[in-house]
Amino acid sequence: MNTYLLRRVLVSIPTIIGITVLIFLVMRVLPGDPVSVVFGQESFNTLSPADKERFRSDLGLDQPLHIQYLEWMAAVARGDFGRSFWRNDTVRDLLARRGPITVQIALMAIGISWLIGIPIGIMSATRHGSWQDHVVRVLATLFLAVPSFWLGVAVVLVGVLYFSWRPPIEIAYLWTDPLRNLQMTIGPAFALGAGAGAYVARITRSSMLELLHADFVRTARAKGAGEKRVIWRHVFINAVLPVVTLSGLILAGLLGGSVAVETAFGVPGLGTALVRALSDRDYMVVQNLVLIYAIIFTVVNLFVDLAYGWLDPRIRYD
Repeated sequence: MNTYLLRRVLVSIPTIIGITVLIFLVMRVLPGDPVSVVFGQESFNTLSPADKERFRSDLGLDQPLHIQYLEWMAAVARGDFGRSFWRNDTVRDLLARRGPITVQIALMAIGISWLIGIPIGIMSATRHGSWQDHVVRVLATLFLAVPSFWLGVAVVLVGVLYFSWRPPIEIAYLWTDPLRNLQMTIGPAFALGAGAGAYVARITRSSMLELLHADFVRTARAKGAGEKRVIWRHVFINAVLPVVTLSGLILAGLLGGSVAVETAFGVPGLGTALVRALSDRDYMVVQNLVLIYAIIFTVVNLFVDLAYGWLDPRIRYD
């Protein structure tokens, strides 16, 4: 196990470094100047070339690209993720303020996807070919085709028009104001979880259909095991492994922030922070948020792999 962990970490390092190089270069290639964003285009045009260069020097943008990159990596190694060019907020403060909301929405969405997808997938597999199976397949295809941001807008409109629902504008954390927090997070969590639930339902159905006629299942039935015991103790426990993999990938993506859904609900999460930083050419915020997303994605996938060994003791890591 220790050898496997070390090997995975060593493989992840060049991947993360490659991501940092890519996002660093992309931010420098995109059109636009951070100084013009800070001052506004009209005020920027009135600045003399010397003033523009001085402000660029203050932001550290006058150095050669390789120097900028190395200074950024050195700061990250010290645990310094920098600050916004023109809001003066540190990235650490941004994560502390917005991160809990995004993490909560992601975890709630995964929970909703399991509550929706697993029972539906099991029912569809055990009633293969029935009208319930056909209905589930149609609904799963429908939710796979519907973009999550469109579903989010629909939830907002239904809540506002028919239930007079108004999501809180200011950030409300679960540990300070649970009711307002749930009012703010349940909408985007459902919009994301419903779409993810369609994926979970389909993978659950496919995995169980492959196992329902396996030799060990027939043996369990021949020994007199009840159908419920066969489904849950023999089929589902093995069919859940692909579901764990899929859920891990979905969770890693959601932890990066679902931009469209957060925007539709007006949730001040990390996704909206990244979009705002991109539009402002706020290099430091974008670079460090993307770096953190890459680390989160790598760590979540590592934990998913390790969960295999816990769910299926037959799996061993060399």
